[in-house]
Amino acid sequence: MELYEITEDLKVSPGEYVMHMPTKSLVLCGKFTRIQNKIRALGQRGMFEDSIENFRKIKLDHEERLARREARCSKCGKR
Repeated sequence: MELYEITEDLKVSPGEYVMHMPTKSLVLCGKFTRIQNKIRALGQRGMFEDSIENFRKIKLDHEERLARREARCSKCGKR
């Protein structure tokens, strides 16, 4: 797992996991606002908002992405 900075040309999608550097924890992105320079995220202690500079995006290579993918039932969609 490799971390990289969120620059002007990168976007974080809601529902994507990102690393919050001050707390060293993985959080779930809820809202990404480039204009306000903020990300609202869900962590262990609930929802919080912090500046984009305090977050890092997670880069997975092709093998890691395939390993995380699980098979789903084609009829009902359950795993």
